[in-house]
Amino acid sequence: VAGENFDQSPLRRTFKSKVLAHYPQNIEWNPFDQDAVNMLCMPKGLSFRTQADNRDPQLHSFIITREDGSRTYGFVLTFYEEVTSKQICTAMQTLYQMHNAEQYSSVCASSSCSMDSLASSIDEGDATSLAKLQRYNSYDISRDTLYVSKCICLITPLPFMQACKKFLIQLYKAVTSQQPPPLPLESYIHNILYEVPLPPPGRSLKFYGVYEPIICQRPGPSELPLSDYPLREVFELLGLENLVQVFTCVLLEMQILLYSQ
Repeated sequence: VAGENFDQSPLRRTFKSKVLAHYPQNIEWNPFDQDAVNMLCMPKGLSFRTQADNRDPQLHSFIITREDGSRTYGFVLTFYEEVTSKQICTAMQTLYQMHNAEQYSSVCASSSCSMDSLASSIDEGDATSLAKLQRYNSYDISRDTLYVSKCICLITPLPFMQACKKFLIQLYKAVTSQQPPPLPLESYIHNILYEVPLPPPGRSLKFYGVYEPIICQRPGPSELPLSDYPLREVFELLGLENLVQVFTCVLLEMQILLYSQ
């Protein structure tokens, strides 16, 4: 388990994640930092869901800044896939049995009752809350399907956010589609790693993803740096008043700290 969150139900806990594979194995100008990438891809750790939970894919990005000031950008698509290991499913059910037993004991303790007199002394409110807890906060290996989070990540020298997002979504569709793509998955990964070059400064580049073409543009030497993030999302996340306040702070050269989950 990642962190001390044992009071949470097992499906609300987070578990330790790890990098399963990365390609290419090593790049001289960009050595792979396994611990950093693992933490930034899954900052909250590995998580589990059932068919009753929302499992829509989520996209986020990160920046790795080195001591010399150089930056690399990561774009991550997190999705959930079905757990096929019966051992893991059994372990999850065992965790729930232990968790429910602890909740049962705490409800009993709050009612100042013994196990023998539980039925007579537990009040109706506690009984109702315990029943709801066991009904909505449970995992039954014979009834529920268990899913676990997984990430696919692209690490790039420039923040081509839209292009990376489109490629990752297309790759995810290819992985989950019942109809396989025209070529093996490895060929699309090899293409974007070894055959798609950086566009020259001031030029655009069009390359083919898995299903549709993708276009990315690189600013010229006299243009502003690349900022490929949609401004609409900033307004949606911060709101108009907060954004105006942040912009004012920027113009006044104040120090700004943005804190979020």
